[in-house]
Amino acid sequence: MTTLSPSPWPNQTDVIDSPLNPPPISNPNPNSTPPHDVIDTPNPNSTISDQITPPNLLHVTFNQDYGCFSSGTDRGFRIYNCDPFRELFRRDFDTGGGIGIVEMLFRCNILALVGGGADPQYPVNKVMIWDDHQSRCIGELTFRSEVRGVRLRRDSIVVVLEKKVLVYNFADLKLLHQVETFENPKGLCEVSQGSGSFVMVCFGLRKGEVRVEHYVTKRTKFILAHDSRIACLKLSQDGVLLATASTKGTLVRIFNTYDGTLLQEVRRGVDRAEIYSLAFSSTAQWLAVSSDKGTVHVFSLKTNSVNEGTDNLDNNSNPKLAVASPVSPLSFIKGVLPKYFNSEWSVAQFRLNEGSQYIVAFGHQKNTVVILGLDGSFYRCKFDPATNGEMTQLEYHNFLKPEEAF
Repeated sequence: MTTLSPSPWPNQTDVIDSPLNPPPISNPNPNSTPPHDVIDTPNPNSTISDQITPPNLLHVTFNQDYGCFSSGTDRGFRIYNCDPFRELFRRDFDTGGGIGIVEMLFRCNILALVGGGADPQYPVNKVMIWDDHQSRCIGELTFRSEVRGVRLRRDSIVVVLEKKVLVYNFADLKLLHQVETFENPKGLCEVSQGSGSFVMVCFGLRKGEVRVEHYVTKRTKFILAHDSRIACLKLSQDGVLLATASTKGTLVRIFNTYDGTLLQEVRRGVDRAEIYSLAFSSTAQWLAVSSDKGTVHVFSLKTNSVNEGTDNLDNNSNPKLAVASPVSPLSFIKGVLPKYFNSEWSVAQFRLNEGSQYIVAFGHQKNTVVILGLDGSFYRCKFDPATNGEMTQLEYHNFLKPEEAF
């Protein structure tokens, strides 16, 4: 495991107890697959009651490379593959069963679980490390307050509390670093997944402020991203780019995490909205945004200004062919008319039913997005950046209802 070298060791005031000599955690190799990843038949855990009354969905999120997603329900948790779409496996518990957070580690057997719902399987102030090879928990972290979020890397576990973020070494669950934050009921925090760097972004101590920790270079950067509270944030895979949205929900800002420079600002809309998720494409050429307005937007990013040496154009090495986000026809009067008229708008949109919460990620096939809803909906769509219009729906499933394909 990689050894981190953050600032001096903090005292563990928020930690009640860490596991004493927990069983060794299996090597979390991202290239390994869950033990039931080859299932291509109806899931034996699917019950008659499932078909009559689907479970209540408490949580849904993608894994680190967006090839899978996990869901927590009032009965347990389930793991799915995105392309092709299918349920890989599920674990339903006999007693209790509510799982409020399920965090995968790429496609390996290790997951982080937190109880949730009306009848939680585990206390909501504990992070349980689940080994699906053994079908049991092999370690736990206990806190004095409710766990709001968990993020995993191959070498680290990051736990988000209401006003604190703690970083642990994965191998022995030893506390490496902790930071105080502004109140964070949604558990917003992101970590990079590149092997050569470890970047973490969380709230600062002020409203609208983001704290960026570069653990390899031992540097901390504060960015005042918005005047109002932050509603959503996202890191690119390499940790170079940071996207943020405020509770106003009209603008999304993209920053360079190394120097805090504002690189770009794109407009979702004019009316206030709650931003549910942000997602960078693997090449950081595109940014996707979902909100309570029921529309997923895709924006073109000016990533060449950050890293000229990387392939930011989806195997297209000619930067002149990059698609720019549409701007207002009145943008030439910049500085005279309000900022709205110089806004950059999305190059593609997909309309969803309002009333449900959706998260979005880019698919592994070129110019595709995957959308997950807390109503159990799964969409896979394709966009054409040259047409600046509606996406084409390629696929739809309700992942809470059994299908023969499972």
